Amino acid sequence: MGAVLVAAGILLSRVLGVVRESLKARYLGATQTIAADAFNSAFRIPNLLQMLFGEGALSASFIPVYANLLARGDRREADRVAGAIGAALALITAALVLLGVTFTPVLVSLIAWGFEGEKRELTIRLTRILFPGAALFVLGAWCLGILNSHRRFFLSYAAPVAWNLVMIAALVFYRGSAPVNVAVKLAWASVVGAALQFLVQLPVVLRVAPEVRIRMARGNEHVRRVLRNFVPAFIGRGVVQINAYTDQSIASLLPGGAVSLLFYAQTISILPVSLFGISVSAAELPEMASAVGDSAAAAAHIRTRLEAGLRQIAFFVVPSAAAFIFLGDVIAAALFQHGRFTARDTQFTWGILAAAAVGLLATTLGRLYSSGFYALHDTRTPLRYALIRVTLAAIVGYFMATRLPGVLGIEPRWGAAALTLSSGLAGWVEFTLLRRGLNSRVGRTGVPARLVVTLWLAAIAAGAAGFGVKTMLADAHRIVIAVFAIGVFGVIYFGATALFGVPESRGVLRRARSLASGSR
Repeated sequence: MGAVLVAAGILLSRVLGVVRESLKARYLGATQTIAADAFNSAFRIPNLLQMLFGEGALSASFIPVYANLLARGDRREADRVAGAIGAALALITAALVLLGVTFTPVLVSLIAWGFEGEKRELTIRLTRILFPGAALFVLGAWCLGILNSHRRFFLSYAAPVAWNLVMIAALVFYRGSAPVNVAVKLAWASVVGAALQFLVQLPVVLRVAPEVRIRMARGNEHVRRVLRNFVPAFIGRGVVQINAYTDQSIASLLPGGAVSLLFYAQTISILPVSLFGISVSAAELPEMASAVGDSAAAAAHIRTRLEAGLRQIAFFVVPSAAAFIFLGDVIAAALFQHGRFTARDTQFTWGILAAAAVGLLATTLGRLYSSGFYALHDTRTPLRYALIRVTLAAIVGYFMATRLPGVLGIEPRWGAAALTLSSGLAGWVEFTLLRRGLNSRVGRTGVPARLVVTLWLAAIAAGAAGFGVKTMLADAHRIVIAVFAIGVFGVIYFGATALFGVPESRGVLRRARSLASGSR
């Protein structure tokens, strides 16, 4: 149930996120103005703080300790730890924001080294505006850690709705302005939205953890454990994020628009990762971390949770990858192809999505395996594997993106697809290492080979049918094509997996029938 609530919250916020990106594509474009490349690059720089402190390091270090204290019934000590971590985060992020604003030109040179002139100056300006919002995102992630540990999953993952709504309002209000002005207003809206995202969670945090006080707790063993685990988790998440920033840096060397095309494709590809990978991992982490008793019992508990989560992730992610390969152009056109986003931009986005599909399953399954290590208070092993992944992705990605298009005689912008392909291949290496390492600790885990084959057969059949519908409706409106092609894809996939006796499919169909009957 926890995963369902997380997925519901993420779905709500991601739907609005897609609306936001669709409007951004309409008013900023991808290849026709400098505003899109500048904003997308600027947004990634301060957003790194949120990824490092919030979604990564806090999940790996804070939630296991806090959830375990709650499971043992020591709520007062749990709240004391939460308050101390909140104080530490506030101090650290305030210092980093100050440094970030001061040294923005240096950061832009590192992240977007291919930008020059007016595009570089606009990126610097936007980054300085966006940086304070990063600290607010981190405080929002602190709220998420507390709420998740209390099994209040929906609000923490639906909170970004407030942020998205503010940005959507800014895009609509300033839509008639020049693209550069729209980008500046959008940056300010992001900061305001980040504040709202934090504030909507705070009252519930104070209700479920009434003894939380934002102050340091010197000498507290549990706080020290969080901080000890925080450092390798921070570095580990930093290494993973470096992969995304390396891709962006390499993309900035490609012809104009490559950075934005990569960004828009990642907006789509992150949906299944968020809905099915993050949702299951986020719900399972406090469950696995709350295991008490001897080591054998704890290992069995973690293994059981992992097995169920892995099957659930695979059931939804395999068809997502197939959809990107067969229907990536349909999805991209429906979401982005209007205004300054052209049909040619859609084709590039499809290619980047299809390449990303190669590593989609490995990325999402790997998140759950990392959560298994975090539940065991081991943040160093995932760090080592993340270093291997990022090193491989950076080396292979650079040569593939900058050299392969020339070798194949294709347009250099296709190098962006090479970046997602290399990241996916490196993701499989990391996943293999994570699975092998955790299996040695808790026992054999994994998705049964028969299930994987069944899912892929159903997904390929569904993809072929959707592709056929797309071809037959080639002259129809892009939204009509999307509705019918994706609809046929979904019907065939769920029908085939139910016919093959996949329990997850029958469970989804039962819930759908229950909801349908309840609405009548």
